[in-house]
Amino acid sequence: MNARLCFTFVATFVAASGLAQETPQQVAEAELPSLLAIYKQCHTHPELSTQEKETSALVAKELQAAGCEVTDHVGKYDKPGEQGYGVVGVMKNGDGPVVLVRTDMDALPVQEETGLPYASTVVTKNESGDEVHVMHACGHDVHIASFIGVARALAKLKNEWHGTIIFVGQPAEELGTGERALLKDGLYTRWPKPNYALGFHDNAQMPINTIGVTEGYTYANVDSVDVTVHGVGGHGAYPHKTKDPIVLSAEIINMWQTIASRENDPLDPIVVTVGSIHGGTKHNIIPDEVKMQLTVRTYKSDVREHVLAAIERIAKGCAQAAGLPQDKMPEVHVLQDEFTPATYNNPELTKRLVGVWKKTLGDKNVEMVEPTMGGEDFSEYSLPDHSIPAVDFHVGAVAPEKIAESKKTGQPLPSLHSSKFAPVPEPTIRTAVVAMTSAVLDLMSK
Repeated sequence: MNARLCFTFVATFVAASGLAQETPQQVAEAELPSLLAIYKQCHTHPELSTQEKETSALVAKELQAAGCEVTDHVGKYDKPGEQGYGVVGVMKNGDGPVVLVRTDMDALPVQEETGLPYASTVVTKNESGDEVHVMHACGHDVHIASFIGVARALAKLKNEWHGTIIFVGQPAEELGTGERALLKDGLYTRWPKPNYALGFHDNAQMPINTIGVTEGYTYANVDSVDVTVHGVGGHGAYPHKTKDPIVLSAEIINMWQTIASRENDPLDPIVVTVGSIHGGTKHNIIPDEVKMQLTVRTYKSDVREHVLAAIERIAKGCAQAAGLPQDKMPEVHVLQDEFTPATYNNPELTKRLVGVWKKTLGDKNVEMVEPTMGGEDFSEYSLPDHSIPAVDFHVGAVAPEKIAESKKTGQPLPSLHSSKFAPVPEPTIRTAVVAMTSAVLDLMSK
């Protein structure tokens, strides 16, 4: 029996038995047509990070309709002129725990190639003033629709829980700055500080009707590092009269890879990736400098500190070996305002919710999954010391036949951030609503 038939059967059985109280499955099924319409509206009208004006208004309107006390335009960014489009909705139901439920809202500068009838054709200007195509290539539109479904479900199930739910519509997740902006604007002082924080994310590799979760670290620390390698330029025919920063950069890049292979415990993964390298203007000119941009992924704070220090040590060591003077040492800048800390799923809370989900969705539909080196600023909700127990779980978004075909042919599935990524909306939204609603009910049960 497929998931939809199963949910329909449960709803029919409960109605026939004369029980008045709805279930999360029933509410999800009843709300699904409206939620699908919201999903398609968001997908067709995506907005970039810090530009989520219409999406924010939609989330605020729907939370208010579900019975929340709503505050919009929440968020203070470090960059002058950036508008905060965060939304906070408070649903109160007597005394009890405080549970935070979060969705992200922003889209990406990607030109959509899914072929969907409701595909995005939006073109807008980014923060640099350049025209870019915009697409919900990370599934935040699914998150928004599911989040609204959870609010509606919990409003209908109020005699099953007590306490306060903080619904957070978060901007700028893709920049890793949105949650920091909310905290800076008093998320944990203007509103009740949560006892638990919950989030979800669609998964481009997992089948529909399933969820996945990781105990402990589930997403990595994310650091952005800018490096300028200096040299002494000159004619390409006379390299002995120069200090070639391109050759030096190549040496540095290779040596950076030994941080993982020779300086770090192989059971504690790290990633050092050079995503951008620019130097030179012409075939026969050795330039004066090369600029590089790195993304660095770690889990533990001490490992992060070691890796970042090693990046600078190796760059300067290679430059010294190449004979560069002190005034031409490489410049290494860690962009602290773009740092996203690792997301840590509280093990005890994770175990508790896995038990809930197995009862709600079935044992075979709940999977313990490996951590990834991706980043998520959901990590900010648990605070640096992880004092607020938090769990961020995956929701499968891919048709099983496509997964089978990928395994058979070896052709990778479209990943998150791909122009071709398209979640299967109906079962993905339904599963997310049921899973999140069930988790909140368990934490706030009477």
